[in-house]
Amino acid sequence: MGPRARRRMAIEFRGFRLRINAEKARTIMTGVWALAALWLGLALIASLLSIWFRISTALSEIVVGTIAQLIIGAVIGSAVLGTDESWVKFLSGIGAIVLTFLAGAELDPVVFKLKWKEAAAVGLASFFFPFIGCAAAAYYLLGWEPMPSWLAGVAMSTTSVAVVYAVMLEHGFNVTEYGKTVLAACFVTDLGTVVALGLIFAPFTMKTLIFLGVGVVVFVILPWLTPRFFRLYGNRPSELETKFLLFCLLGMGALATWADSEAVLPAYLIGMVLAGTVGKDHALIRRLRTLTFGLLTPFYFIRAGSFVSIPDLVAAPAAFLFFFVVKVGTKIVGVYPVTKFYNSPNREAMYTTLLMSTGLTFGTISSLFGLSHGIINQGQYSALVATVIASAVIPTVIANAFYLPRHLLPKAGSESLPAGDEGKAARPLLSGQAE
Repeated sequence: MGPRARRRMAIEFRGFRLRINAEKARTIMTGVWALAALWLGLALIASLLSIWFRISTALSEIVVGTIAQLIIGAVIGSAVLGTDESWVKFLSGIGAIVLTFLAGAELDPVVFKLKWKEAAAVGLASFFFPFIGCAAAAYYLLGWEPMPSWLAGVAMSTTSVAVVYAVMLEHGFNVTEYGKTVLAACFVTDLGTVVALGLIFAPFTMKTLIFLGVGVVVFVILPWLTPRFFRLYGNRPSELETKFLLFCLLGMGALATWADSEAVLPAYLIGMVLAGTVGKDHALIRRLRTLTFGLLTPFYFIRAGSFVSIPDLVAAPAAFLFFFVVKVGTKIVGVYPVTKFYNSPNREAMYTTLLMSTGLTFGTISSLFGLSHGIINQGQYSALVATVIASAVIPTVIANAFYLPRHLLPKAGSESLPAGDEGKAARPLLSGQAE
């Protein structure tokens, strides 16, 4: 065979390989588009269910994720839903990050300054009572080892900022003094969870120091830099503001993950420090909400719901029911008296207590941390995650059905309450009612 024939064969072979690779790429992308259509179809069904049954979209997405995993897993196979696909994990993770940022941006610095005692008291009670109570119950009543028991206490102590913010947004509480104070209390609770998880299970290393140092610098500079940067280059079709915020959120999220923390924690802090600037740009917040609730959070909530294995719970429901009762019970014992101490009416006090009983993001993160580090086994993990998911649904449904404080609902067209009078400080705890 001459050189010309060998070159021709080599060219034909390369062309054949390119055709095979192109066919593989088309097959892979067909699967990606089909899976994305499936997930957004489930999100559409969840939205319709939320409208028909008058429940939060976040809760309906969790339930749809649980049922979809059960049905699709039984008919076709559990892998069809693709919850472990890297791009699904990415969209789910960035959904949690941006949603947590938006929750932080809703905090009004003036309201927090007036209500910090109430928010801190509710948040600390919401953390310590279930943390100690669930850890003790797991150790003394279920016979778990000490470290799994402490992890159970951490996982059960959380309050879901994502769920609470979604509920607040749906009812309009996010623009009221009441809603802003509840969100601040959620932050205090989850901060306690992150600190406990770090102190008990994660070593304090040089990475932690670097993360804290960079975080302090970023949190100090952003409130000064952001409004000036937006004034110079913002309000353009390129949506520079959104790109800048996503750059900050993902950059700090990467640093937090590198330091063995969680990406949603700096997202909440960035939202808090920018609440006085970005939080007041209603057009920008509306665009971010469109991106978040239209595309990102359905992946987060549906994926969270898919972690619940109904057959496992039916086969061994005792641990799940036990933790659910203990978690909600200790939340009520801890939070309700604090809200009454600050003169909340009964309906408002119970509504706040039930919202603080929800769990999702940090609860699943803590449980997964324990499983991946060998602290808990698969059975303990399933019980904890099922409890966390159930606590995101059941308390919120009960709260909205029976304890919704309609007197605190904002009137049509109302915006955030103005900064104000010293008289606001004398209002009952978490009350957002205008004078």
